[in-house]
Amino acid sequence: MGRTMKAARLHGALDLRLEQVPEPPAPGPGEVLLAVRAVGLCGSDLHYWTDGRIGDTPLTDPLIPGHEPAGEVLAVGPGVTGLAPGDRVAIDPALHCGHCEWCLDGNPNLCPHVRFFGTPPIDGALRERLVHPAEALYRLPDGLDFIDGALAEPLGVAVHAVDLAHLRPGQTAAVLGCGPIGLATLLVARLGGAGPIWATDLLAERRATAARLGADDVFEAADGAAVEAILAATGGRGVDVVFECATSVQTQLEATRVAAIGGCVVLVGIPPEDRFELQHSVARRKGLTVKFARRMRAVYPRALALAARVALDLRALATHRFPLEASAAAFELAAAQADGVIKAVVEW
Repeated sequence: MGRTMKAARLHGALDLRLEQVPEPPAPGPGEVLLAVRAVGLCGSDLHYWTDGRIGDTPLTDPLIPGHEPAGEVLAVGPGVTGLAPGDRVAIDPALHCGHCEWCLDGNPNLCPHVRFFGTPPIDGALRERLVHPAEALYRLPDGLDFIDGALAEPLGVAVHAVDLAHLRPGQTAAVLGCGPIGLATLLVARLGGAGPIWATDLLAERRATAARLGADDVFEAADGAAVEAILAATGGRGVDVVFECATSVQTQLEATRVAAIGGCVVLVGIPPEDRFELQHSVARRKGLTVKFARRMRAVYPRALALAARVALDLRALATHRFPLEASAAAFELAAAQADGVIKAVVEW
């Protein structure tokens, strides 16, 4: 029997097991062997944990989850330059084909042939080591550690969402849902000059974090009260850009109500119901632009540069840390949204 390593494998809903799996082979041409050091748990990981599926993608075989990783270079394969053992890197979990019309048109995030960590049948990063193409690795700037590197993935999603909105300085904005992606989007929108920015969430701890990270005002997202509060704050006008970052069809409907005439709604959250709803008369009469955010374009370098240059306080997102052996406990806590958790990070 060959050498093995530890990995957390999801066998079905609520069934995550720490197991011994084969170590990866030596890196081939253009590849790098990595020791994974930190992995953030994303909302999509939690969908697989709680439901055993995301939308029309079910979990049919055991799967290693995790697509927000950072790690350390252990060895490089033939032809790899610019990376050496000991380097600390953020790991892009998306491997695009590079030759389809969408990749060639500058939209690799829409590649229908993408291989993405933690999406069946592609194993994710909750394992001790993995081999990855060098072109999908980004050296961490000085001052950023492995936790920051893991948070580069949700930060990249936020950068892409703000890009989609074509946000201009001085425009008003709302962030509906202040989980990790919503809070990261709030940070990036604030850096982009948006303001005032209103934020909503069901959980008091997340509303408090949104206020600390720069929201001008925050409202409890219950029974439509937040919609009325934002409309009142804007004199009934609504906001120029709405970032829907919750996991609820109801929040999608609220996003169109909060948006101003001619405004833009960017849908970032993934609802468990696998459907999108809007009140047609509201969206049509306002002439809204509605955009779906699909992961991110090639924004890792920008995200890391932002994190290195600006005091983003990304650490406010990583509220809880667990060792690899306690991955199941990390999933349980994050799914229950208990103990004030915003993002659980597995590190070792």
